[in-house]
Amino acid sequence: MQQLDDTTWGNPATRDVVALNYVNGAPDLPARLDDPKRLRRRLAEHHARTGCLIEAFVVWVDQLPALLRVEKTRMPGPHGELVFAASIVVPRDRCSAVFQIICPETGPPGERERTIGSRFRRDEMCPPHPYAPGLHGKLPYLLSDDVRFDAEFPHHALTRARRWVAETVPNVQVAPSFAALPEF
Repeated sequence: MQQLDDTTWGNPATRDVVALNYVNGAPDLPARLDDPKRLRRRLAEHHARTGCLIEAFVVWVDQLPALLRVEKTRMPGPHGELVFAASIVVPRDRCSAVFQIICPETGPPGERERTIGSRFRRDEMCPPHPYAPGLHGKLPYLLSDDVRFDAEFPHHALTRARRWVAETVPNVQVAPSFAALPEF
């Protein structure tokens, strides 16, 4: 990654962008981290307006609870490529730290979806959203988004986003002054 500014890095080969931001203000999470069912449903509903929430988990970042979410949206433009984003929000009472990777598709658009879709019936490929059954968003929740297919598509944008999370989260260190702030 090449540093683009004080808080942003980019990979010119993949066009992936990583950003680290401090948000001064109460976190805008739709539910508390200790209520994952409600949090996931509301996040799925929120992301349905522009794309699709693929997964959301509470993770630990340097001994602090955080929200990890992976989503997809369509890139503006005539080709309709997908963009996959993984973000980690470490909320405190009146602020949050957010680090995120945004990974655009770099190969033929929809290659992962077509390849996996050829192995399954349509109803299997388009199951109900696991966090909000019956939800129909701008983009569908697809079986091809499942982590079990990442090994088959090591260079796909979704795989790159998940790999970044797996490599980054265990190594994040939170400033003691931030960790000492009141909880969300």
